[in-house]
Amino acid sequence: MTLSLNHFIDAFNQNENFKTLAGIGRGIEREGLRVLPEGKLSEHGHYRELGSALTHGEITTDYSETLLEFITPVSHSPEEAIAQLQDIQKFTFSKINGELLWPMSMPCFVDDANKVPLAQYGDSNIGKMKTVYRQGLKNRYGSMMQVIAGIHFNFSFSQEFWQVIQSLQPQKVRQPFNDFISEQYFSILRNYKRYCWLIPYLYGASPALCSSFLQGKTPQLPFKKSPSGALYLQYATSLRMSDLGYTSSEQSSLKICYNNLHDYVDGVQHAIRLKSDKFDKIGVKVNGEYRQLNANVLQIENELYAPIRPKQVMKSGEKPSQALRDRGVEYIEVRALDVNPFVDTGISLEQIHFLDIFITYCAFVENKKFDCDSQKSFEKNMNEVVLRGRDPDLLLADADCQGEVNFKSVMTWGNELFDDMAKVALLLDKAYQTKKYTDSIKRERAKINNPRLTPSAEILSILLDQEQSLSQYSLGLASKYRDETLARDYQYYTQEYFVNAAEKSQQTQRSIEENDTLNFDDFLINYFK
Repeated sequence: MTLSLNHFIDAFNQNENFKTLAGIGRGIEREGLRVLPEGKLSEHGHYRELGSALTHGEITTDYSETLLEFITPVSHSPEEAIAQLQDIQKFTFSKINGELLWPMSMPCFVDDANKVPLAQYGDSNIGKMKTVYRQGLKNRYGSMMQVIAGIHFNFSFSQEFWQVIQSLQPQKVRQPFNDFISEQYFSILRNYKRYCWLIPYLYGASPALCSSFLQGKTPQLPFKKSPSGALYLQYATSLRMSDLGYTSSEQSSLKICYNNLHDYVDGVQHAIRLKSDKFDKIGVKVNGEYRQLNANVLQIENELYAPIRPKQVMKSGEKPSQALRDRGVEYIEVRALDVNPFVDTGISLEQIHFLDIFITYCAFVENKKFDCDSQKSFEKNMNEVVLRGRDPDLLLADADCQGEVNFKSVMTWGNELFDDMAKVALLLDKAYQTKKYTDSIKRERAKINNPRLTPSAEILSILLDQEQSLSQYSLGLASKYRDETLARDYQYYTQEYFVNAAEKSQQTQRSIEENDTLNFDDFLINYFK
């Protein structure tokens, strides 16, 4: 028996069930480039005062020494998650010698991609491995792709929520609780992939880029040039999510299935063993220097580019897929979000409210399994929206489980989805004793019906109607956000907490380095066994 959206709405409106919705766990990972006040990429390494990038829990680096990543712990309050991120940024600004955080997803002016410094993690084997992995990314895809910034939003439902969901299932199809939770999260993943074109449409904020991003290469996309020299596409929403950004042609042939945990893990583990003729030409260890960790399609599992991932907290030395296979899905990681340039944290409280609605909706709607052809259709929708999401002539393919395809405009399909999501918003309002979720539906639906209200349209209006420079506009925001952040009091953490955390992380890194017993070659052999 397949339960309908209305069935779930009715069930969670009864008794105390709605209260389980108030147990949502959220975490934010925000990436941001360090830049100098004049707008150039900082050449300073990761500041020691921030702690060890290898072991610090809240402040680390991504691809480059200059690409910071801030990580909040699991929080059960949207407001608290934002406050935590603001505090992390406040401490960071106090330690980076007047540098700024670039407030856009697409990077600032970079005259030479070879000057983008790889992130360094010390002399331990695991630290060296992280840097070699990044060397591999540079050799495979180039540095510019790797200094694009984004927001990752981690989301989990409470155990009590899943108990209610399981109680609604027929007794004869009941299964072990952890297996049931994983199955339900994979249902969310599939529904998210079907509807995730909404995310770049609503929140894409990278319709334009600095011409230096192309590093002299001839663009494959039909860019236009703004009065100040920025490159843009008229109807684009998120160039970050296009072929210019986080995509890989080598990965396009992978058949990683989202129908169940077992097949997904098998697919990922196959990909990290699958040889690539293209990457093999790079070489692995040449003249005593590593160019990449291996010549496989994926060096490690993190190289799999996807708009959403199933996640399980890993134990020391454990690979992500093994953690999933052993303990199932604990949370999901939404990865399709551009940095929001209109708020200092890169993600707003209002966005979190909508993501709560959207993911809960994906948990309630029909559990549709799909084949590779269906998945390609959803990916095509995503690509169409990132490149021309505000084009009034755009039609998206809505494929049902019988394989029938209906072509719909963003406005038509979007309003259908918002009609249903409005019911979920009322539930969340009831659970959190607020009106913020129904307010979110009204605000985001307005973008569906008027594309000029989208962030991507606002950015283009600044560039074209106001004829502002993308760089100067971004620098103005960056300077404003730094000043406002430094003037704000700590809300969740304290200065003392961060000072102690930085020192403790340095001590932990030293301990890891001192306890290494294998040489690096043997360490890698052992790791990939």
